Formats: sequence, C-alpha cells, structure tokens
Amino acid sequence: MSKLITVLLIALLAADTFARQSDGQRIVPLFRVTVVGRTTPAINYRPGSRTTEVDLVGTALMPQARGVVEVSGNKGAFEIDARVETMQPATQFGTEYLTYVIWAITPEGRAQNLGELQIDDGKARIETATQLQAFAMIVTAEPYFAVTQPSDVVVMENAVREGTEGGVQTVQARYELLKRGSYLMDRGAHFERQPLESGAPLDLAQARNAVALARLAGAEHYASETFSQATRLLADAELAREKGRRGNDVTMPARQAAQTAEDARLITVQRQEAEVAAAQQAAAAARERAVDRREQNAIERTELAEERRRQAEREAQAAANEKSAAERERLEAERTRQESSKEQADAEQARVEAQRAQAAAAAEAQQSRLQAVRAQAAAALAEQEKNELRARLREQLNMILETRESARGLIMMVPDVLFRTASATLTAEAREKLARVGGILAAHPDLHISAEGHTDNVGDAQMNQQLSERRAAAVLAYFAQQKVPLTAVDTAGFGETRPVASNDTPEGRRQNRRVELIVTGESIGRVAGAGNAGP
Repeated sequence: MSKLITVLLIALLAADTFARQSDGQRIVPLFRVTVVGRTTPAINYRPGSRTTEVDLVGTALMPQARGVVEVSGNKGAFEIDARVETMQPATQFGTEYLTYVIWAITPEGRAQNLGELQIDDGKARIETATQLQAFAMIVTAEPYFAVTQPSDVVVMENAVREGTEGGVQTVQARYELLKRGSYLMDRGAHFERQPLESGAPLDLAQARNAVALARLAGAEHYASETFSQATRLLADAELAREKGRRGNDVTMPARQAAQTAEDARLITVQRQEAEVAAAQQAAAAARERAVDRREQNAIERTELAEERRRQAEREAQAAANEKSAAERERLEAERTRQESSKEQADAEQARVEAQRAQAAAAAEAQQSRLQAVRAQAAAALAEQEKNELRARLREQLNMILETRESARGLIMMVPDVLFRTASATLTAEAREKLARVGGILAAHPDLHISAEGHTDNVGDAQMNQQLSERRAAAVLAYFAQQKVPLTAVDTAGFGETRPVASNDTPEGRRQNRRVELIVTGESIGRVAGAGNAGP
C-alpha cells in the first residue's frame, strides 16, 4: 500500500502568498512546491522479452478505479498500452482539474509525462512510448495535458501482478508533487472555470484552463510574449469553434495554446524565483557592506584612542623629564656654583637634542604601525574578493552541474548518465550543460581547468583506464569547440583507482563512473596543484 509522507514545504513567501511590487503596487502571486516521498514498485523491464502486463489500482482518492498496462519493446524504446475504467471526472478534485495524465517515475524520482487519459464513460486508453527502462507508473488529476510536474492528486498507481516479466525494485522515490490548489496560487476566489458548451471538445476547456492559470501566475508580466502567443492560439480555437468548424481546426490550436500557456507559467515561476533570490542577495550584500563600515569605523576609533593614549604618555614623560632635569640642575648649581655658563649651555643643548630624537623615534614607530595595519586591511580585502568571486562562480556552475568546493579548487561532477553507455560519446544533454559551463569559464581567462576521468571496477582494469582517459579527452575536445583556450585545460584518466563510493552496490558504482572538472586560478584563491591530489 502506498505511503504518502510530506517531508518538506518550501514557501517562497511565508506570511502571504502574494508579493507587492513597487511598480504601481502590482500584486504578483508566488509559487509553492510540496516535496513528498512515495513508495511505489518500479519495474526494470527486460529488453526484447515478451509483453509485460502490469495492473493499475486506485488509491484512496479513487479506490474503484482499475486498469491494466501492457509494456513491450527492445532496448532504447518501450511501447506502452494503458487502459483504465470506472474513473470519475477530474473536476471532483477542484475546479482547476479537467483531465488525467499518466506518468513514468524513475527510481531516482524523475517524472516523465507519458500522455493524457481522456475519460469517456469512465474509460480511457492511451498508446505511448518511453526510452526509460526501469520505472513506476502513476495517474494524476491535472488542469491540462501539457503539465511538466505531477500534482499530489494521485488516483492510480501500478501494482505488480504475479508472474510479471522484469526485475521488480521497490524504491523510496522522492519526487516533487504540486500540492492541490498550487495552480490557483491561493487565489481560488479569482479563478472561475468557464463551463464547457455542448459539443465543444475537452481540449478547448483545457486550453482555457491553461491560459487562465498562467494569467493567475503573473505570466502577462513575466512571460508576456509567450503568454500573448498562448492567448492568440486560444482565440484561434474559439473562433474556429464559433464558425462551426470541428476536429483539428479546433483541437490543434487549443492543444498548442495549452502547451504554450504551460511554458509561460513555468517561465513566470522561474523568473519570480530569480527575483526573490536577487532581492535576498542584494539584502545580504547591503548587510555585509554595513558590517564592513562598522568594522572600519571601530578600527579607526581604536587607532585614534591609542594615539591619544601614547601622546598623553609622551607628554607625561616629558613633564617628568623636565622636572627631573630641573631638580638636577638645582642640585648641580648648589654643589658647583663655580660651573661656567658654557657647561650649562652644553647641558641644555644635550637635553633638547635628546627630546627631538625621542620624538622622531616615536613618530617613526607610529608610521610603521600604520603601514602594517593598511597592509593587513588590503590583504583581507583581496582575500574577501577572491572568496566572493569563487562563491559566485560556484553558484553559477552548480546551477548546471553539481559543484563543490575543495582545497584543490571548484570541482564539477559530470555523471555517467551524460555519456552513452560504456562510451566516451557525450549525450545531447551533456553537450548543452558543458556549453553553458564553457560560456561561464570563458569569461575568466585566468582560470585553469583540469578534466579527470573515473570508472567503477566492473570489467577489465586496462579498458576502464582507457575509457576514463577518453571521457576526459571528450570533455576537453568539447571545451575547445566552445572557445575555451586549450592552454587552460588539461586531462587525466584514473580508471577505477580513485572511487568515491563502494563498488559493492549499484549506487556506489554509479557514483564512481564520472568525470570531474577542477577549476583553479589566482583570482578565486585556488592555485593549481594546491591541496591533496586525491579525488
């Protein structure tokens, strides 16, 4: 039985679901995401085997729902034929829900939209395909077919029947689900779904839903061009229907409108999150500048107080010296009244010269102390600038590839999944990520990049060594295409000799199959060769 546990709630605005902007006091709804863990059986389908049948069973939200899925295919693609029955309309879960979507969930928690289940008299069927090999299947209620993230309204999930072909893996797959009501942005009172007219296709209702929900999210402001295109496509569909057209004349622009509106909503969410992050970063920078000013003022006040104290000591010492000299002179005059005026003048001259020498020595010592303080401040400022640049660079790189900081420098991890299996050929996703990394690194010509290849211990050690070298070299060759100077890049392959996890488990071997990119440079305070040479 499925177990649903809420493990984290991220609210981009805690006290209110809306942010007030300065340009005309505009109200912009922000986005909430709920991350949940759900235990669902995943099946590792065997390529080339006979058709595998898997049951779909209803959850507590729709216990009467039933279905069956047939999965077949060879390595690289699996065909899916899903049939469901005794389904209730999706609108029972909220006015924003109009349809159902079937999803494939990988053991790592990544969700793939397999297609829409349009219910007719409680039944639906879909024929689709996926390149995944190991996955679980769930069915969720959604506002339209083009969603990219499943909602938490999970009405069906796969159940392994006796004799199922394939390796069954029960996994703790944590994946992001949109909490019920998230599409309305807590503004349900502002959302009114237009009733679907008799004879109008469900695709038209979904398009209306998608455009309305994108507008609620603020797409008119954050993704105006994409949102305008969605509204134009919806208007085309509405016009075609008003003119009595049927079939693709209505459904094609309607489905395009839903897809485009979803794109506009996702762009809006990303840009809202970027605004919040930028505001937080600006506030943090302002706080740091205020702290720096307070520290500098404190240093200056301390130095001034110290100088006044030393001046007072010098004046007191001078007064004491003068008093002592006068007393000596009085005693000397009493003892030697016969001393000549020349001797008295010589003694006075010696006293004055001694005072001048003492003052000069004190001034020189003070100047040395001031120069030392200035040198320390300059060194601290330079180190701070290096740390800030390194932190910004790590944040930029971490948005593309997992990046950590070490004594060796910033280390980016290129996982095994970005290469074709047992090959040094980069996938399209890898080339896209490395192109973005190259664009960032090219803006810092003083940086040095090292590519180090690693494998697990499966297979021949010599072949693993050669594979690690070829993968590191493939990254080097791709960086050359991105205008990163070759003199700033070198490669190495270590085969299976430097694991970061145990090779006794599939997860450990997956972590060991990687290419690490080490970024160093004087400007970020990490010099090539510093720190341990380990991974």
